[in-house]
Amino acid sequence: MSVRILALVGSLRAGSHNRQLAEAAVKLAPEDADVDLFEGLADIPFYNEDIDVEGSVPAAAAKLREAAGSADALLLFTPEYNGTIPAVLKNAIDWLSRPYGVGALTGKPVAVVGTAFGQYGGVWAQDETRKALGVAGGKVLEDVKLAIPGSVTRFAQTHPADDAEVAAQLTEVVARVHGLAGSSAAA
Repeated sequence: MSVRILALVGSLRAGSHNRQLAEAAVKLAPEDADVDLFEGLADIPFYNEDIDVEGSVPAAAAKLREAAGSADALLLFTPEYNGTIPAVLKNAIDWLSRPYGVGALTGKPVAVVGTAFGQYGGVWAQDETRKALGVAGGKVLEDVKLAIPGSVTRFAQTHPADDAEVAAQLTEVVARVHGLAGSSAAA
């Protein structure tokens, strides 16, 4: 049985290093794991309870909920914007947290990794993302971490998949999420 891991990227920029990191995760996933890179976070309206009505949920939000609902685990890739989580990623978490108590995140293993230009690799954004995921009902894998500093210089000429150190670390992250998701799915 293949384990499905949904990847969400908190940067909308086409050449985003976090997007490249997510692409690397897709490439480096174990044979019995499917890492699916979700497309369409930019199309999801800001969460508003007035439009989150059964039968008329915006199509982009419904697509996200469906993708997360059918996944065994989620892996979020976040840059750091002004010391915190990008709005597009927070918005996705808000949509996935509803309906309260039974949202698409409820009880699912979730991990957060990423890269940023700063010397700490975006750890503040990752910590904030883990916090939001936990409040939203996700089963946060607190010990699965990867924060890669200096993204602008480190990945200026090299895709993360071609950086041996990053590839090894990311392979370990995906393997851990895969293993925990597989054991949760079997339980």
